[in-house]
Amino acid sequence: MAALIYRGQQNNPSKVFDSETLAMVSPSAAAFTVSSHEVLDLDKVTHAEPKSAQDVCDTPGCVLAAAEILKNMDKSVNPCEDFYSFACGGFEAKHVIPDDQSSVTTFSLISDEVTEQLRNLIERPIKEGDAEPFKLVKKLYQSCLNKTRAEEVGLTPLKEVLEQFGGWPVVVGDSWDDSTFVWTDMIYKFRLAGYSIDYFVDFSVTTDLKNSTSRVIDLDQATLGLSREYLIKGLEDKDVKAYLDYQVGLATLLGADKERALREQREALEFEIKLANINLPREERRDANKLYNPMTIKELSQRVPEIPWLVYMNTILAPHHVLTENERVIVDVPDYFPKLVDLLAKTPKRTLANYLMWRVSSASVGYLNEAARNLQLKYSAVLTGTTERKPRWEECTDLVSGSFGNAVGAMYVREYFEEAARQSMNEMVKDIRSVFAEIIDELEWMDDETRARAKGKSASMTTHIAYPDELLDDKKLIDLYQNLTLDATDYLRNALNLTVFGTNYAFKKLREPVNKTDWISHGRPAVVNAYYSPLENSIQFPAGILQGTFFGKNRPAYLNYAAIGWVIGHEITHGFDDQGRQFGPDGNLAEWWEPPTKKNYLERAQCIINQYGNYSFPELGLNINGINTQGENIADNGGLKEAYRAYIKYATRSRSGFENWDQVEQRLPGLSEYNVRQLFWLGAANIWCQKSRPESLKLRVLTGAHSPSRFRVRGPFANMPQFASDYNCPLGSAMNPVQKCAVW
Repeated sequence: MAALIYRGQQNNPSKVFDSETLAMVSPSAAAFTVSSHEVLDLDKVTHAEPKSAQDVCDTPGCVLAAAEILKNMDKSVNPCEDFYSFACGGFEAKHVIPDDQSSVTTFSLISDEVTEQLRNLIERPIKEGDAEPFKLVKKLYQSCLNKTRAEEVGLTPLKEVLEQFGGWPVVVGDSWDDSTFVWTDMIYKFRLAGYSIDYFVDFSVTTDLKNSTSRVIDLDQATLGLSREYLIKGLEDKDVKAYLDYQVGLATLLGADKERALREQREALEFEIKLANINLPREERRDANKLYNPMTIKELSQRVPEIPWLVYMNTILAPHHVLTENERVIVDVPDYFPKLVDLLAKTPKRTLANYLMWRVSSASVGYLNEAARNLQLKYSAVLTGTTERKPRWEECTDLVSGSFGNAVGAMYVREYFEEAARQSMNEMVKDIRSVFAEIIDELEWMDDETRARAKGKSASMTTHIAYPDELLDDKKLIDLYQNLTLDATDYLRNALNLTVFGTNYAFKKLREPVNKTDWISHGRPAVVNAYYSPLENSIQFPAGILQGTFFGKNRPAYLNYAAIGWVIGHEITHGFDDQGRQFGPDGNLAEWWEPPTKKNYLERAQCIINQYGNYSFPELGLNINGINTQGENIADNGGLKEAYRAYIKYATRSRSGFENWDQVEQRLPGLSEYNVRQLFWLGAANIWCQKSRPESLKLRVLTGAHSPSRFRVRGPFANMPQFASDYNCPLGSAMNPVQKCAVW
């Protein structure tokens, strides 16, 4: 599922749609550019003061919006040279990044407000009449908040877990016996205990890409403890060294000899580096057809007989299903598994056990005492630049809202959501979808057959706004969380119980048809983000994003179209980015593009790849990865164009008594020298204002599917002749290059 914003490091870059990591078009495709030789109509652009005070909006909504834009701006910057700094330079200058954060963004500021609101709800005392799901939410929060209990039990919860798994060899020492170690047996134990089962083989029950109303077992490459992009740099890289230091520190804290810990965990890390090197890189995971390799368990067993596949899968799925060797499974990267078994065979059992016990231990650290958590913080400081943990209440609120998205979401919308926003959003979505259909009609590079299919896909796209009504029904929530038990004092056990509960829920659905409008999967409204699902062909805008900089009912529509309108267009365009375009209107992976049109599309996508791949961060010595970010960049460019045109349509039909559409709405106080067109662009840029630590920026550039914020403004704006016209930017300036890229 494609999301609007980056949410930190993805430790599992292998899942096709959960982590936005499908693979690439050929980098050898010819670049395609659109030449911009438009003659700018200077009469259209004015910085003159409005004719009267009536031309300036003075509602509270306008005053607040104007104040935010003014605070974020740096008017000393030439908007035609660097519009991001013009719109957001003040944001960067005025904001100080808290020690417990890696960045400050428009999104994070709104998320902070939502988190405060959730805290208010979650900290209310449990009442006798509360529905059981809300009691569970508060029990988990209380167990998380109880630092006294965490210090009392110390490392005991983790030590008990490790003992259950046969011990961490580096901690146990010479008494550890490798004769009983079988890695598959360890995975079975992890499954029952609530730990990940994906350390060597990523196993999941997921939607069948070519039959999206049914589910199938999917086997993929391993998840890693540190992103592949870091691990392949080797042991001399400072981030990889910090990762090793973290391992040694935790093993030593648990009682290992330090020299032994350094030696043995270095060997475990060398194994993980080898594992990373046999993992397929993100750049090669953008073509869904290459990752769709169906075969029976019998066929897989013939290819890779070293793993007892039938026993392995039946043990993991027990007690919900019993498979036969004729079960059809999807193998994402067939070449990975022979390499895996070869690597496992060449690696000593002690090293494998040290690696697995490290992964289990690191997954547990956040639920332990401060001594363990401080080791994690020290490592995080190297990777992200954060030097303090979030306040405990905030950490616990984040954990609870992530674990109980439906229940916490129900609490949130019942208390805080304004229903009027839903109707306004419906109207904007309708406007922007209409514009996208017009754009499809205008594409000269698309043949009529493909055009008709594209319009059909766009027309059949479903929309989920704010939250599903089922969140208002306690009985629905009670049924969802039945059989889940939590203890208000045992934090780690609660986390493990939740994992087992969630895994059982997912695995039980293997034989059930997929409900693409299922309220549960669309019922996490207390987040500031937006989504497109290619398997559903649906767009989703949770309640959390329908506020603040993105949306307001008492301010000019041009600000709403610029902000949430761009978000809407972005998500619609995801259905037609380099990954989304591989799926038809019913959500099935299918080839619906005529070959000449597909070639034309890939040429235009290559233009985007080249453009963004040339954007650099000299202070980091890094360029944006144009291949891995192309889907988000295509969505940004298309979405902005759609939002701008949709606002013109809105203003045109509202212009009764006005000569031009850009006279319909008032300007903003303190910004009256900017006309409505120019204010649109300021409003759009404001959603991407950000200040990041260098470490966090590096993490994003290396591993993210999204371009950093500066280029989410520069790239799309520079590709739009309308922006250059509205700001009177000379042809050849940074924000009005001669050669522009356009896909949609």
